[in-house]
Amino acid sequence: MAVTTGKLAQRLNAIAATWYTDPFRPNIQLQTFLQSLASHPNLTPRAVDAARALQVNAMQKKYPLSKKMLQPASTPKHYDRLLEGYHKSAQGIRRPWWKIFFGIW
Repeated sequence: MAVTTGKLAQRLNAIAATWYTDPFRPNIQLQTFLQSLASHPNLTPRAVDAARALQVNAMQKKYPLSKKMLQPASTPKHYDRLLEGYHKSAQGIRRPWWKIFFGIW
């Protein structure tokens, strides 16, 4: 049984409504793209399923990364620092110039 375009649009709009906003690109939001995609006349169930898979991190659950991949031997805290920097910059917190200059985290 085929799903109607209206139901697909409702499902995609529901996914778009729960999508997080990107604080670093206020003029480009995935939520806006998904909402405009919902009104496309050739919307397919496959496109809605792909958006849902992105929302629930299906690939991350299907193919989990090993500890060795997340903490490489050369710089084991690289990804932790990257996440910390992302969260702090979203709050407007910068590293002091002297930490940048000396390469201190």
